[in-house]
Amino acid sequence: MVCIAMVSDFFHPAVGGVENLIFNLSANLLAIGHRVIVITHAYGDRIGVRWMLPHIKVYYVPLLPMPGNQVTLPNFFTFLPYFRSIVQREGVQIVHAHGALSSLGQEALLHAHLMGVRTVFTDHSLFGFDDAAGILTNKLLEGALRCVDASICVSHTGRENTVLRARLDPHRTHVIPNALIPSEFQPASVPPPSIPITIVIVSRLVYRKGINLLISVAPRICATYPDVRFIIAGGDGPHLTSLEQMREMHMLQDRILLLGRVRRSDVRSVLTQGHIFLNTSLTESFGISILEAACCGLFVVSTRVGGVPEVLPTELVEFANPDTDDVVRALDHAIEVVRSGPRDPDAIHAQVKELYDWRRVALLTQDIYASVLTSQPYSLYERMVRTSQLGPFAGSIYVIILVVDCLWFAFLEWMWPFDEEVDGVGALWNEERWKELSSEVTT
Repeated sequence: MVCIAMVSDFFHPAVGGVENLIFNLSANLLAIGHRVIVITHAYGDRIGVRWMLPHIKVYYVPLLPMPGNQVTLPNFFTFLPYFRSIVQREGVQIVHAHGALSSLGQEALLHAHLMGVRTVFTDHSLFGFDDAAGILTNKLLEGALRCVDASICVSHTGRENTVLRARLDPHRTHVIPNALIPSEFQPASVPPPSIPITIVIVSRLVYRKGINLLISVAPRICATYPDVRFIIAGGDGPHLTSLEQMREMHMLQDRILLLGRVRRSDVRSVLTQGHIFLNTSLTESFGISILEAACCGLFVVSTRVGGVPEVLPTELVEFANPDTDDVVRALDHAIEVVRSGPRDPDAIHAQVKELYDWRRVALLTQDIYASVLTSQPYSLYERMVRTSQLGPFAGSIYVIILVVDCLWFAFLEWMWPFDEEVDGVGALWNEERWKELSSEVTT
């Protein structure tokens, strides 16, 4: 049994792909015998220790995210006293950080070696190389991952992107795709009526999800096919107003239904109202929404970007270039497929269920943990040398951060020494106490 700490700014009660992966991976690691805790920042009054079924212990550290964002302000050192206490009390052996934009995740990777804890990082996104935001983000990620023990990406395209962005050793970078719980995305027991043909979009309304592309495509499809309508679910993002203006301009209030934000538990009910699922993303490392839609039996139309072509068999999806004319062409083809006759949504569901399973993801991740624990860790000298290779400017800054972090940790150890007997911790105590708490929660 290994004790794993999942660390990220992105977790429940927020909703998204990273949050979903952390929760399901944690639950399945628990099911195969490991102990898992989650460390994230406070969400409103959600501060301290909470429990989530099935027996996931969550530490909501009292660090608040930046206004209008889900990420904490990078500080490098404020997090260390909390992190040290949690790691030592829980007997953490592996820190698994998630998300290139997660400050807590990057800081956990920096601090973990001080306590002899091994590190794994999962990247969930793709970033470019030619804009200011991408250049800055990539340099921060390179510094954070300079001495990580292993990295995981959710697609082969994502792996290539992350290896180049962070200058990682390819032999330490692995691919484990996302998955889903098939029982949560069963096809509708009664298929939706054949008229109108319904195109469903479930997405955050932000630029990278290609909402501008959707705004130009929807009126053309509605003008060409009077028996087609759109259902758009998603209330997060600045482009909701643009969608409303498009609907008003073309007088499509009865053809384009804007549902706003939907709860995670309601996604299936939205998907099962449709025949076609449309994804207009401009960049995507995996695309879990595509997988969920196919699991519900919908025919998928998607832009051919990032890791999306790796997700589904070609007979279940029609790809398009991320431009208006080609997306319209792909939708024309999808509408013909739907009109040509009924498809078997249960057979499609069974095919997707066979391909993607969270237990398999947990077993593959467990193998990476095992290889990390048996590998030789970097010494402090090796860390300083590798960090200095970031460049004359960034390397010097990160070496200073590394040295100050070591001194700050030494001060904390001197000021508040960790006494296993006084604090009632240790690997054995943790295991016994874990069983007690688990039985209490189950009861």
